[in-house]
Amino acid sequence: MKAIGISRYGDASVIEHWEVPVPPPGPGEALVKVHYAGVNFMDVHTRQGKYATSSTYPVRLPVTLGMEGAGEVVDCGLGVSDVAVGDRVAWCLSWGSYAEFALVPVTRLALVPDDLGLDVAAASIFQGCTAHYLVHDVAKLRSGMTCLVHAASGAIAQLLIQMAKREGVRVLATTSSEAKANVARSRGAEAVFTYDHFADDVLAATDGCGADVTFDSLGAPTLRGSFCATRTRGWSSRTVQLPDRWVTSIPLNSASLVRSSLLDPGWLTTLRDARNSSDALTTSLPDCSRGRGGYR
Repeated sequence: MKAIGISRYGDASVIEHWEVPVPPPGPGEALVKVHYAGVNFMDVHTRQGKYATSSTYPVRLPVTLGMEGAGEVVDCGLGVSDVAVGDRVAWCLSWGSYAEFALVPVTRLALVPDDLGLDVAAASIFQGCTAHYLVHDVAKLRSGMTCLVHAASGAIAQLLIQMAKREGVRVLATTSSEAKANVARSRGAEAVFTYDHFADDVLAATDGCGADVTFDSLGAPTLRGSFCATRTRGWSSRTVQLPDRWVTSIPLNSASLVRSSLLDPGWLTTLRDARNSSDALTTSLPDCSRGRGGYR
């Protein structure tokens, strides 16, 4: 089979095109014929060696690139009962989708409904799982709440806005340009602010109360303002880990810390969390693709 991978870390020149045997599935694995592969910044990080010593993402050389994809199960290893040959599936955080076939642990697979295209599944499973667990498991958004979404034209942010609106949540957002603001509005954001005075703008829009939940993927540039823009006992939820040098360089006073709580959920903490989020996401996506959920 054809595959794209790396045997050393570096710039784009280290990417190799391989002809390799189709691997047999081991216990707990499924062999999937890849129909679509997602392209993510994590693939760049993989190539650059940022996971070389990671225990969270144990990616070692040589490795076939691509950590997200969708396709059809063509073989199953010993002990596999959750999926069967012929099932349409999607996955993320399992490397090897830049190939004609991929070995995927069944704990990473989500069944794709018949009325959802595999292209949509492959494009949405990674960012979709992130947005889904932030909305439903971490923030537990519900009707009547207000949330603030930073960098609102980004992939995860666009899904956060739509999922929040689907729950009846009022969504405020920030962007760096009018063009990006229009994207956020088209997804359902009620008001979009620039970063200059966003905390004051949010407080003004909420009668001084602040947002119940703030999704901050930017970190150092916005963290202090996010505390100020979040209501007392609210959540300031970061979707990415901030480097220690950023955190220690941000001047935070006690009033900011008392005003809101800080939660850094990390990424799907257990395999069960991952499976539950991906199954829930693929169940809801058919409605979205038909327009009933409003996702785009």
